[in-house]
Amino acid sequence: MLTREQIHKDLEALGIRPDDTVLMHTSMRALGKVEGGCDGLIDAFCAYLTDGLYLIPTHTWANVDKENPVYNVRETMPCIGALPCAAAFRVDGVRSLHPTHSITAFGRGAAAFVAGEEKATSPCTPGGCWARLPEVGAKILLVGVGLNRNTFIHAIDEMLDLPDRLKEPIPLTVIDREGKAHALSFRKHGFTGSENFGVYREALEACGVLTYGRLGEADVICCDAAKCTAVIKHLWQMADYDLCKEPREIPRAYYEALL
Repeated sequence: MLTREQIHKDLEALGIRPDDTVLMHTSMRALGKVEGGCDGLIDAFCAYLTDGLYLIPTHTWANVDKENPVYNVRETMPCIGALPCAAAFRVDGVRSLHPTHSITAFGRGAAAFVAGEEKATSPCTPGGCWARLPEVGAKILLVGVGLNRNTFIHAIDEMLDLPDRLKEPIPLTVIDREGKAHALSFRKHGFTGSENFGVYREALEACGVLTYGRLGEADVICCDAAKCTAVIKHLWQMADYDLCKEPREIPRAYYEALL
């Protein structure tokens, strides 16, 4: 049984500070049995991050589309697992108004961090929550999952305006907590490249972006959002091919200057 006390010890071993901003993608199955289940895990993180910000993706990209064009922050279920479903509707969290890639925030500055997402025009709109992770020094924990689940890399794709990543705009409606409807023109993902994000691992490891540890029974990758941004931007400046459309080993020469 993974207890709150053990969770706190594991977070300390991972180098997480009580004032950090932490975003977490999680396989509950990989963690093993957790005291209090999903809610117990959230409570434990909130208790540890006493002066920090705890972020859980509550994506709805599979539930909101041209055929189902409405995202209701109070009702639309996440499509990515048990922990997001538990987080999305907790009274101590603030769920963003992003129609497909919402985040539920807990702790210091939660409401301010997720404000304005009803204006999002793409999954990781520049200037939005996902793009601000480097600015706040966020650490991304991949708990029992790999780099292919690191949504933040999509934010870097959008910063770089990579080709083919977004589809043509469609009309969507966001309904906020007060029941007010917000109309927007939104571009969903086209080619995401996420299944090939593992191609970045060697470069990210060499440049000190990734560290490793454990949480309960799960292997954990800890990704520094700011460093990740700098390295991947540099790789694309060096590249003469699409790194994710042609997933081959990235030449060391592409990142040697960063070592």
